[in-house]
Order: sequence, then structure tokens, then C-alpha cells
Amino acid sequence: MNPFIIKEPTVISFSGGRTSAYMLWRVLQAHDMSLPSDAKVIFCNTGKEHEATLDFVRDIEKQWNVPIVWLEYLKEQPKFKIVNYDTASRDGEPFAELITNKQFLPNSVMRFCTTELKIHPITRYMASIGHEEFQTFAGIRADEPRRVVKLRETLQAPLATAGVRQADVQAFWKSNSFDLGIEFRDKVTPLGNCDLCFMKGGNQLMSIIQREPNRAIWWAEQEKKIGGRFSKDRPDHTQMMEFGKNQTDMFDQNEETIACFCGN
Repeated sequence: MNPFIIKEPTVISFSGGRTSAYMLWRVLQAHDMSLPSDAKVIFCNTGKEHEATLDFVRDIEKQWNVPIVWLEYLKEQPKFKIVNYDTASRDGEPFAELITNKQFLPNSVMRFCTTELKIHPITRYMASIGHEEFQTFAGIRADEPRRVVKLRETLQAPLATAGVRQADVQAFWKSNSFDLGIEFRDKVTPLGNCDLCFMKGGNQLMSIIQREPNRAIWWAEQEKKIGGRFSKDRPDHTQMMEFGKNQTDMFDQNEETIACFCGN
């Protein structure tokens, strides 16, 4: 059975990255290049995505003629709002509003940012259109065994079922007429998802801060606002900005980036 065939209400969770976009392509391919009526492609914008990610989501809509629902967290009811490429937040506004509301910073133990900024808005949106129950397609590949085991209890992973690996995804985009405008390096897309997500390896974060120090300003502002750190076992972002001006070896170069529901 083709794992990309959809026969029930389904959310195709689109992170704005190459893997989940490739998953969407395989779904379209399995349905004669059209989106099944029971399926919704949903992109949840935190406001901390790279601008190229937003461009990529817009390009997918246009190039593949597929409707994508853009959602953002909202403090007030209905706890989400529908936006588009032009109106989407670009300076972390939904994420900052969530932190202000919680008066607490998310971290590797309490990743409420994923729950509140992505999972709950999707659930509330689907309920608003009459789907209290639905399945979710997530961009988890066959070469991500830990994610497959962890997330398969609640999510469908058609790419993993089909044996799709990172090399397959990269080969597809190299032969495609357009691509995500973010560098793929050392088997990852460093600036994918939230630009300085605390789940990224310390050395990866340091590399980003050294190349684009302004990206750390928002994160430093949130830490100052709450009086804490996103990662208790790391310096705060103000310190990392200062250290990054002259140093390169603040973290273990082999520290792994941990992926979550955000995808890649």
C-alpha cells in the first residue's frame, strides 16, 4: 500500500523545510498532483523562521498549485489566527507573546513552544472546520530512527515507511526547478526552523551567531525579559554574542542537534 495515499482527514505538517516539502510532493504525486479534499497542508509560523523559509512556503503554494494554511499562535480565543506570506510575523511576535503569557522560557525539558506554537494551533484550526479527529503526516525519514520510534505513536511517517533517506530528499531538490534558499551543510540545514532553537547543538548555534550575530538579539531580549536562559547548561545569548566575536570553540563540536515535532 502506498503510504502517501490519504483516505481520512489528514494534516500534512509542513515545517517549511526540504523534507516535509518532499513529503508533500509525494502526497500530491500519489493523488494525480492534487491535494485530497480531506487533507490540509499546515505551516505554523513562530516568527523566528528564516525569511527564506517563508519564501519557500510561498513558492510551494505557487509552483505546485497547492493551498497551504498559515497559522500563528494567538493569546486570545480562538488561540490561533490565519495569516499569509504578506501578513506573517517576521520578528518572533507569536513566540514572544507566548513567553510573555507564560512568564517562563521553554527549554529542552519543557518544550511548550512546540506544543503551543504548532500542535495546539493545528488542533484548534482543525476543530474549527469540523475535524475533532484527524491523522498527521510528519516529515520523518527512514534515517531518523529515534524520531520514528518517538513520534510514530502519535504521528504518521510516510517517508520512513517508504524508506526515504536524506540523500533522496537532497537529490530531489537538486533536480528541482526551485529550492529552499538556506544552506544544507554537514547533513543539516543550520538555519532551518527557529533560527536559534535551543534544541540545536551548541556548536551549531555558535556558528550561526558568529556569522549572523543579530539573530541572537531577539533570544537575548527574551532571556532578559524573563530573567532566565533557554538552556541552563549553556551561557545566555548575550554571552554567546560576546564570545562569538573572537572565539570558535565554546561548545563540543560533536554535540548533536535534537529534532522535535518542528521537523527540518
